[in-house]
Amino acid sequence: CFTAPARPCMAVARGPTGAGVLRGARSQWTCGVGVGRRAFGCLRRKDRRTALPCSRSLQPRGLQRPTRRRTPAASATAQVQPEVEELEPAPSGPGQQVTDKHELGRLQYSLDYDFQSGQLLVGILQAEGLAALDLGGSSDPYVRVYLLPDKRRRHETKVHRQTLNPHFGETFAFKVPYVELGGRVLVMAVYDFDRFSRNDAIGEVRVPMSSVDLGRPVQAWRELQAAPREEEKLGDICFSLRYVPTAGKLTVIVLEAKNLKKMDVGGLSDPYVKVHLLQGGKKVRKKKTTIKKNTLNPYYNEAFSFEVPCDQVQKVQVELTVLDYDKLGKNEAIGRVAVGAAAGGAGLRHWADMLANPRRPIAQWHSLRPPDRVRLLPAP
Repeated sequence: CFTAPARPCMAVARGPTGAGVLRGARSQWTCGVGVGRRAFGCLRRKDRRTALPCSRSLQPRGLQRPTRRRTPAASATAQVQPEVEELEPAPSGPGQQVTDKHELGRLQYSLDYDFQSGQLLVGILQAEGLAALDLGGSSDPYVRVYLLPDKRRRHETKVHRQTLNPHFGETFAFKVPYVELGGRVLVMAVYDFDRFSRNDAIGEVRVPMSSVDLGRPVQAWRELQAAPREEEKLGDICFSLRYVPTAGKLTVIVLEAKNLKKMDVGGLSDPYVKVHLLQGGKKVRKKKTTIKKNTLNPYYNEAFSFEVPCDQVQKVQVELTVLDYDKLGKNEAIGRVAVGAAAGGAGLRHWADMLANPRRPIAQWHSLRPPDRVRLLPAP
């Protein structure tokens, strides 16, 4: 019911918060998922900021551009993020990189150590002259901050739209004993955000903490350097979230995945997706898609619904795990992604976009992370 031989072709309308709202599908996708009887495939983009042309100008009723008017349900989620512009941490893995360090730009930051609380305070102040990675000659920069060797505990600034000279003005705290600080390396990596493809790495600044005198506050400018290649990529998954506050219904549509890690001897995989609803860190509901044989780029377009009352929507999370089916042995997990109020980065942004646009399906690509590295904070 949810699959078809033809690939979907989508057009995307940017809402007031920059959220990608699906606006049309080819007629081959006949099974009703989302709004009315229209089914939604996932936008496949090679060009940035440019929607693919559709075979006909079909616009389902009820998918007009969202307005700024807030609904009671959206207001109820203000503790998560009332406005998406205010959320803007993000995403997931980097993509193509610029290699000429003279064209990357520079970053201003500050450092201070609070001896009373045992915290390193890192201020991301501003950047200027960043590389333009979008077709329009601009970028949507944000900064990811972490202390090596621990990459899992990281902070991310808000995304600043269409600028090469963003003013961040954000401060992050890392709780590290002063005696251990000398062996750490502070990394401040600048990325260009893109909802429908990988976030591109613009460059980064690395500061060995052994070279910093924290007896007094430090403020400095540093040139961005090309970021080194990251660990092996596990692939990406695209899915949409839709929440109807009046009905207390959360719908997750698993659309497709791409560039999955090869798990079989023949260089392919037999992927399927498990969708878990978590509450209080415990899995309370489970759904799964069909298995797609011998592919690293499976298409699903399968919808799953969960009953989530409006007063509980801030206390639940959704976790999607891509697994490789094995007829004779154990099914192996390829990667995982989590979204919800307790998630971080792209997972938190996607969840807030859904809450800010009730009754509308909001689609987004996510980079898969190793299954053992996905950690959710305690629900509020």
